[in-house]
Amino acid sequence: MDMLVNLYRLPEETPLDGVTIARVLPPDRHRVLAWVREHFSAGWESECAQALSAQPNTCFIAKKDGACVGFACYDATARGYFGPIGVDESQRGSGIGRALLLRCLYAMREAGYGYAVIGWCTEAADFYAHTVGAIPIPDSEAGNTAYGRMIRFS
Repeated sequence: MDMLVNLYRLPEETPLDGVTIARVLPPDRHRVLAWVREHFSAGWESECAQALSAQPNTCFIAKKDGACVGFACYDATARGYFGPIGVDESQRGSGIGRALLLRCLYAMREAGYGYAVIGWCTEAADFYAHTVGAIPIPDSEAGNTAYGRMIRFS
């Protein structure tokens, strides 16, 4: 299912001690893509590559102690869509996912969006509902969304 977020009702961003959230710089593209593939999937790497191709790019990373510990994108699979987002397994529950989500949603609002779609929510739906008030979009099963156009190889 997809979820909808009102970008005019976002909670405040709060800094995290020792964590920096920043838009990816072009010279770091290869490092970020390699990290995303290693920690998550080739599909997320592809979405991240698309976000990094925009000008300005629509991909943010979280850095802690000089290392990448998370990433989040928007406008990757479709305009107005948030995601993917991923946080290193050792850092989950630390607030990094919330910080990345909010940084992207604020960037979307600054770019002129009023609402954001969070695509293909599965086990994270409660997180999005609690964190940013996201609500399910009726009839948004995978076949009825941007992800319904994915090529399925047999």
